[in-house]
Amino acid sequence: MATRHQAPPAQEVRFCRTDDGVRLAWARHGSGPPLLIVSCWLSHLQHDWQSPVWRHFLDDLGDIATVVRYDERGFGLSEWEVADFSLERRVADLETLVEATGLDRFAVLGMSGGAPVALAYAHAHPERVTRMVLYGGMAGGGLRQEDPVEEEAFLAMIRAGWARPDPLFRRVFTNAFIPDATEEQMVWMDELQRTSTNTENAVCSRIARHQVDVRGILPEIAAPTLVLHADGDRVAPDWGFELASAIPDARLVMLDSRNHVLLADEPAWRVFRQEVAGFLAADRSAPPTSNLSDREREILLLAADGLDNTEIADRLTLSVRTVERHFQNVYLKLGLSGRTARAAAVARVLA
Repeated sequence: MATRHQAPPAQEVRFCRTDDGVRLAWARHGSGPPLLIVSCWLSHLQHDWQSPVWRHFLDDLGDIATVVRYDERGFGLSEWEVADFSLERRVADLETLVEATGLDRFAVLGMSGGAPVALAYAHAHPERVTRMVLYGGMAGGGLRQEDPVEEEAFLAMIRAGWARPDPLFRRVFTNAFIPDATEEQMVWMDELQRTSTNTENAVCSRIARHQVDVRGILPEIAAPTLVLHADGDRVAPDWGFELASAIPDARLVMLDSRNHVLLADEPAWRVFRQEVAGFLAADRSAPPTSNLSDREREILLLAADGLDNTEIADRLTLSVRTVERHFQNVYLKLGLSGRTARAAAVARVLA
């Protein structure tokens, strides 16, 4: 388990643009095999980094993997002025993001409402996904209430209270997500809601998620899959069983918790971390250098000759920034980080 209150590992935040011009924010940290997190819609790359609710996810997953995560369109550090929240658009955004990161083959963690996007991507690109973890996930319906009257009441609460300083209405959602949280954690989740997006996006994205249904592709998922689900989850009840029973050879682990977002001090979190670490162990063998592009290999060979970034840029008629970006992509593909990453990458290409 990662030690708490230690100096935070560096988080690198970057941006890319989709084919319809929307700016997406993504970040990476940690070391080890790449793990792409397709998170729930409620996220903010920078705000989550300081979170008493999410930070243990980032710390502990960063101990076992090179974590890549992003804010969906309309949320967090990504662009808010958007209109299309459809599943098709969200999958296309993920495809754009994967290309921007330079990832080749990687594990995917689909969380909560991000699970359908992860599933649709894995179905469309089985050659890219080494294995998949689904936590608190669902395959259809989003977070919609079964009773239409209750759902209208939830939408009314969003419209009435999402942007208000008083968290009275937002606390309803907080209580559903983390019923066993401390007051400090609940206050943070209350604030995350209005920090992560505006009222219009919260309403429109929720309605769009009601149209999502990827149950038809579950029997065709080829990646080894681990399904983790809290047995007392009130946000996505019973979905763990449905996902695990429909995906071929999926393994289900039920967690003793009522929280949709597992908290750091509950035993279920230790089980989650152990299960994910064990499941990703098969990806820990050194990624092949064959994943590198010709340009990335060329830059590494020049570095092996002792050239620094400026000299490499001059030799190849590139900007220093472009050379630095190539090195970052190499580190991600090879699962390297820290001060020794450059030397390790050079050694790998010469091996």
